[in-house]
Amino acid sequence: MLQEIVIRTENADALKPLVRAAMDREAKLLEHSVQRTRSALGGFEKRHNMTTEEFERKFKSREIEESLDFLDWWMEVEALRHLESQLQSMREAQLD
Repeated sequence: MLQEIVIRTENADALKPLVRAAMDREAKLLEHSVQRTRSALGGFEKRHNMTTEEFERKFKSREIEESLDFLDWWMEVEALRHLESQLQSMREAQLD
């Protein structure tokens, strides 16, 4: 469902490029954060010799015992989902 955010200003022509630039910067920061998080996931995968998808399945079904490292891995998985959702929202946003 398409939703709208309204910003009222006396000078929309001056504000639009500023808002667009801020959105572009935020998208770049999110992209960088996604890359960093994927890299961290790769470290867990190498260390434990399993994919993140396999880890997630085993962790959810309690096939593997909780440890600090596995909890950190799980938090990175959740962080990636959150960041990717934010990035998608930013990419889909239209500024009229």
